[in-house]
Amino acid sequence: MKLGDSLGRSRKRHSRKPDAQPGESEQPEDALSAPGEDAGQQSDDADIFAPRTSLGPKNKKRESKGWPVIGGLPIRDLVLAVAGLAVLGWAFGYAVATLVFFPAPPPTGDLFEVPDLRGLGVASANERLAGAGLEMGAVDSLQHPSVAAGLVLGQSPLPGQVAPPDQPVLVTISAGPQMRSVPDVRRLERDRARVVLETSGFVVSYDTAEAEEPRGRIIDIVPPPDSVVPLPAEVTLVVSTGPPVITMPLVLGLERAQAESLLDSLGLVVSDVEEVFRFGRDQGVVVEQQPVADTELERGSAVQLKVGRSGLGREQ
Repeated sequence: MKLGDSLGRSRKRHSRKPDAQPGESEQPEDALSAPGEDAGQQSDDADIFAPRTSLGPKNKKRESKGWPVIGGLPIRDLVLAVAGLAVLGWAFGYAVATLVFFPAPPPTGDLFEVPDLRGLGVASANERLAGAGLEMGAVDSLQHPSVAAGLVLGQSPLPGQVAPPDQPVLVTISAGPQMRSVPDVRRLERDRARVVLETSGFVVSYDTAEAEEPRGRIIDIVPPPDSVVPLPAEVTLVVSTGPPVITMPLVLGLERAQAESLLDSLGLVVSDVEEVFRFGRDQGVVVEQQPVADTELERGSAVQLKVGRSGLGREQ
């Protein structure tokens, strides 16, 4: 064997691809680019290894449903960027407003709970505030119909709240009920008397009684006129129902003396007695009366009677 042949075979073995399997046909590198290679086979290999840049029908449909693109960026990214800038701007403005223009007040010192002062006198309320580490401020007064004068009605701050020692506690005390005298309205009519009393701050109630005064006239006041009472106070007006009404009795058939006695007991006045001629048992008894029975009369009303008399003669 010649030395050149052995060297050529050795070079061929070293030029074999690392991943080639034993028994596979070895082709030199020049053979890959031989002019006689099939053009169709090259085209298939190029399609296999070339990157797929075209979109299929499904991918094209997705792209049509997505966000539009402006300047190479989707609008979604632009919206997110603008929203982020808005949030950052708001946070920056809030920080500037709270730290520079409207800073929080400095922390207060000791705080004390405000005690309940209602119902106490001014001196007792002042002592209770001093015991709680606080002091009393301005004192105001207000008239109250049921709380005695000098007692605390309200306070600020309210009971249970906290306050610093340099904040005075304002209190309102009662000046007592308002006092007023009862006006004399006995000569007024009922409605006019009610107006006078109600405009003066009184509460009006009514009662009735028989009296010689005309119906509707005020005959009495409870409490009496010129009495000083606390407001609001109730005043009772006693209203006249007029003179008592008397029902005219039936006196026919009574003897004259009996009839006059009965009418006098009822408050009626026999103003005229006329004798008329009668036969039999009508002699000496009342045979006519005026007004008739069951007529309603006031006390003191006049009554006329006719009494039968005996004897001959013509009826007068």
